[in-house]
Amino acid sequence: MTIQYHPGERLAQRLAGLRAEAEMARPAIGTSIPAVAAQFVTEQHLLVLGAADPDGRLWASPLVGDPGFVTAPDEYTLDVAAVLAEGDPLRAALAELRQVGVILIDPSTRRRMRVNGDAVPTPAGLRITVNQVYANCPKYIQQRRIHQIEPADVSAARVTDALDNGQRRLIATADTFFVATRSATGAADASHRGGNPGFVQVLGDRSLRWPDYVGNAMMMTLGNLQQDPAAGLLFVDWVTGTTLQVSGRAHVEWDADPGLPGAQRQIRIEVDRVVQLDHASPLQWTEPVPSRFNPPLPEGNPN
Repeated sequence: MTIQYHPGERLAQRLAGLRAEAEMARPAIGTSIPAVAAQFVTEQHLLVLGAADPDGRLWASPLVGDPGFVTAPDEYTLDVAAVLAEGDPLRAALAELRQVGVILIDPSTRRRMRVNGDAVPTPAGLRITVNQVYANCPKYIQQRRIHQIEPADVSAARVTDALDNGQRRLIATADTFFVATRSATGAADASHRGGNPGFVQVLGDRSLRWPDYVGNAMMMTLGNLQQDPAAGLLFVDWVTGTTLQVSGRAHVEWDADPGLPGAQRQIRIEVDRVVQLDHASPLQWTEPVPSRFNPPLPEGNPN
């Protein structure tokens, strides 16, 4: 089946001057899981899921497990044998049918794939019926390898409406984060963003901004933001397993800031809610090897 872009995606593509490129990329979007992708999912330790909580806030949340915790029993289904950590803002939401976006990522090989669909709970975790499947290029993925897996020792969730000093430091030194968005119909999407440490600007305790670099021209994240400003970000401390989740409202600054090398445009998010879970992930990763595609940081970076 041929996938069509929704109106928000087409608008974002026009604003970016990338309609022709987007049409060339569109055949890569499928409605089923190819055999090579089915094999890829069984090899992964990490899945990031984007969805709305019962109050309508968007979040991006990690699910982890040994290879094989995600499987594709057929070309239209993903089974996930894992549950979210206690205190994760999406834990209650996934107890019922929910539109979700998923990104499976292997930092060691810089491979990733995205799956969007409808999730229902199962005794083991989740079953996702897919309606969009596509791979992304390896740009901006920092190479990391798992060097140790320790039992998770999750602390009680810290929930606030603003970022404290430690959380701002974690974001200001991050080289990776994940972002959840949704369309006007509520269809969720989860994506990845990467750059050199400091590429996410911390503008205050309730405001962040990051550059949008050259990508695949599909504009799925930015297209969703044209229809609904809700967004959820996930930052991971790759050493301790601590996760920092941010939910808020984002908008695109379409005129590129000349002070941000490599930026085609920028996205700013105003923070509404913050959830920190210390030691939420059992995965401990090696120091990163930066992507050769990362643009340099601007001089006088406010971080």
